[in-house]
Amino acid sequence: MKRVIVGLSGGVDSSVTAYLLKEQGYEVIGLFMKNWHDDSVTISDECPWLEDSNDALIVADKLGIPFQTVDLSEQYKERIVDYMFNEYEKGRTPNPDVLCNREIKFDVFLKIALDLGADYVATGHYCRKETIEKDGKTIHKLLAGKDGNKDQSYFLCQLSQEQLEKSLFPIGELTKPEVREIAAKADLITAEKKDSQGLCFIGKVKLPDFLQQQLQPKEGVIVEVSTDKESYHKQLPTFTNKVDELAYYAQKHTYALSDGKVVGKHQGAHYFTKGQRKGLAVGGTTEPLFVIETDVKENVIYTGQGKAHPGLYRRTLFVKDDELHWVREDMALQPDESLEVMARIRYRQPLQKALIYKIDGGAYVDFENPQSAITEGQFVAWYINEELIGSGVIS
Repeated sequence: MKRVIVGLSGGVDSSVTAYLLKEQGYEVIGLFMKNWHDDSVTISDECPWLEDSNDALIVADKLGIPFQTVDLSEQYKERIVDYMFNEYEKGRTPNPDVLCNREIKFDVFLKIALDLGADYVATGHYCRKETIEKDGKTIHKLLAGKDGNKDQSYFLCQLSQEQLEKSLFPIGELTKPEVREIAAKADLITAEKKDSQGLCFIGKVKLPDFLQQQLQPKEGVIVEVSTDKESYHKQLPTFTNKVDELAYYAQKHTYALSDGKVVGKHQGAHYFTKGQRKGLAVGGTTEPLFVIETDVKENVIYTGQGKAHPGLYRRTLFVKDDELHWVREDMALQPDESLEVMARIRYRQPLQKALIYKIDGGAYVDFENPQSAITEGQFVAWYINEELIGSGVIS
């Protein structure tokens, strides 16, 4: 009998994951990961992890499976929290959820599970795995979840073949309403529970409060850049080759104080991210202001009016070699090779048509249509049909 360790988070998805595996005849063990316990940044008195671990325990009890809690807060601090501070200081915007899956759930947690004699780990992610044979080799495909509304394959875009080999995603074939229905029928306490928000496992933490612990506030100016800025309207050069063209389109707009007028003050450029609208506290503009660039060195935030501001858009992005990851290693590109894909630069974004072009040192992702708020530090993931092929950190 195969042994599966389920990451029971105290939510409905992982509860149903455990339930389904037990129905399928696996030996199931529930493990709750405690990843954070700095109460100084949890807002209000509710301590989400206590409540969640309690719910997880009640579910395990109901299903009649063994249950234990593992404290991973040290690894979490080191691999996720410190990394995030570091990225924010550089003016990049990290994605804790993608990292948490790569570094914690499918690495630290997976190793603990294997030490406990598990054949697999399972999580309540809305995605699917398919295994094929190709040239005598076993290849694991990571596929989008059936519920288009809840597909979470993006969050797993950094997983490797070794990690996928040991993973099961039992609810990937279901929609969220079906999952809730199963939970209700099985009389699981989490059936009606709201989905968790906030950083992966940290609970209800306000990001600025969380960052402020390490990043000192420092006052700077907010500059509004008009859509007339020259560089938005310069004439296109003639390109002699594809690489020059891609390099041109991948260039970021650069800004100086002289490009606009000062319209307000902020408490630290590293608290803001491209495309952000809330938190600027500048009134009196015809259309709302959006952040189009943050300069953490000079501590200046550049903004523009409205969603259609040209400063928000770019057609091409670049991923450096050491931040490029192929889930399908057999499909990795060599320099000068290219691949037509569908890609997204953030979790809920509808897939966009794009071309990946590999050069020495990295790869360009060239979108058919310019994309809004391409943000350094975030992940771009690319697909062919339903399959997630690879991903990278936007540089």
